[in-house]
Amino acid sequence: MHFWSGSYCYVQNNGKTFFPNQVVSISDVITLVSDLGNQIPDKSWMLYLLEAFNSVQVPIELNLICSFNDDGKFHAIFGGVNRYEFKVKPVVSHSYLRQIIMEPAKHRVAYHLKDDATGEVDSFFLQIDTNFDFSIARHFTGLEWHNRVGNVPYPVRFEVEISHLAYGINDDPSDLLSLAYFPYNQLIQNQEGIVRKYPVSFHDSEIKNGFITYKIGSGEHDSEMTEKF
Repeated sequence: MHFWSGSYCYVQNNGKTFFPNQVVSISDVITLVSDLGNQIPDKSWMLYLLEAFNSVQVPIELNLICSFNDDGKFHAIFGGVNRYEFKVKPVVSHSYLRQIIMEPAKHRVAYHLKDDATGEVDSFFLQIDTNFDFSIARHFTGLEWHNRVGNVPYPVRFEVEISHLAYGINDDPSDLLSLAYFPYNQLIQNQEGIVRKYPVSFHDSEIKNGFITYKIGSGEHDSEMTEKF
């Protein structure tokens, strides 16, 4: 069974809630606060999501994936298919900058991962057909479960903090240095709706250094993060 729980990121201004125009990048920082133990069922896995969708709903993701038989790995995903496993490995107490950048001038999607503690950086560039729509229409933050032996979600592997939720706008597609990031100020709930309760807590939502920050940990909830800041 497949489950997800989390929120879409939006901007609210003058009483209107919207996703910004001309977004070419999304990013966040994921910090591994603590290891809660591996309770992932056999042949199953869970994902801590940084996920963009273009206007025709193709998902583009840079996720921390925790499996039943490992301590987690970062993967670049496109269209639901794992395309690259990053050399940067998740370590408790470390923070990781995740970026997905659309580069239509080069017909590719760039995935960047940086360990802020060590400075280690790894990048992956996926070449895309010229007919692909490089717009970003939505940004999702949260969790996804894949349970291959049961019909319920299971407890999370890591307590994490998600911070610096941001969208990027580039006024010159040929110059990546012109890419500037801006904060969201609203999270709107979303879930698949198959189960009534989820074994997870979304908590400590706040604005820190100008950007939305929240934590994912153990617990139970039956409603998502819908926050106005």
